[in-house]
Amino acid sequence: MSHLLLIPVIAVGALVLVGLALYLLFPRKYESARSVAESYDDWTKDGILEFYWGEHIHLGHYGSPSRPKDFRQAKVDFVHEMVRWAGLDRLPPGTTVLDVGCGIGGSSRILARDYGFHVTGITISPEQVRRAQELTPPDLNVQFQVDDALALSFPDASFDVVWSIEAGPHMPDKQQFAKELLRVLKPGGILVVADWNQRDDRQHPLNIWERLIMRQLLDQWAHPAFASIEGFAEALAATGLVAGEVITADWTQETLPSWLDSIWQGIVRPEGLIRFGLPGLVKSLREVPTFLLMRIAFGMGLCRFGMFRAVRAEIPAVSLNSAPQVNC
Repeated sequence: MSHLLLIPVIAVGALVLVGLALYLLFPRKYESARSVAESYDDWTKDGILEFYWGEHIHLGHYGSPSRPKDFRQAKVDFVHEMVRWAGLDRLPPGTTVLDVGCGIGGSSRILARDYGFHVTGITISPEQVRRAQELTPPDLNVQFQVDDALALSFPDASFDVVWSIEAGPHMPDKQQFAKELLRVLKPGGILVVADWNQRDDRQHPLNIWERLIMRQLLDQWAHPAFASIEGFAEALAATGLVAGEVITADWTQETLPSWLDSIWQGIVRPEGLIRFGLPGLVKSLREVPTFLLMRIAFGMGLCRFGMFRAVRAEIPAVSLNSAPQVNC
């Protein structure tokens, strides 16, 4: 009987080893915008990420102080907290919003349904656009399209609000990203960004172990670099397109439970094994080390969850292309 009990233990151990081998031997390093698009296409087509994370491919908000909460509800709550933090709840229905890095459209749909905004969601992944369109009811004022956040196809001053959640780590040129976000914003319009950030290593350089952790976090999820909260705020200000100061906040503690909750979903929702089979299980196990490293990095202060709010200055459109550029 004891030998029979060993069989599932050995099987699980073998699967964990396979997942770890895939993690170590086949990193998903950033190569170009195409490599990012292909990664998201793959994650969208197989449906595993959507099954466990729902419509929102971003972290959840667990309150301050944080408290236990349903994983998917925390993601919905994050959107509403971000709206309130940025003051978007005071804007009228019909406000035009650009959702940069919209994923499969979860946040875009909330902004349209609950606040009456007219939302355009953009992503570099054609598969995400396809899935976002499938999930969006025809009566919602939301549209999706493939676009590059470093070279947006929209004219200057196109939107009342520009909104972005966790897209920045995929951008190799943070200064260009900052400029494009503000370029398409109308004078007086609001930019609100939520992002994973690295500690400002200009003030506190990374030691060898921290550099190793950061390298894994970059290489496993197609990230070229993380900005610091301070660095990206400086990049926004350096465009010359911000009225007043860039407002920032640190939501690390509010979002921290998301990382372990992401792993817990695979345990409390075993039906995923039936739906996706052994390949899906192995692929899911492959992500566990990254989730754990993210939890360690954010828990120890190596990474921080940054919030950014800026108002577009009243600057004539002709001056946009001559705005100063500073590399942070």
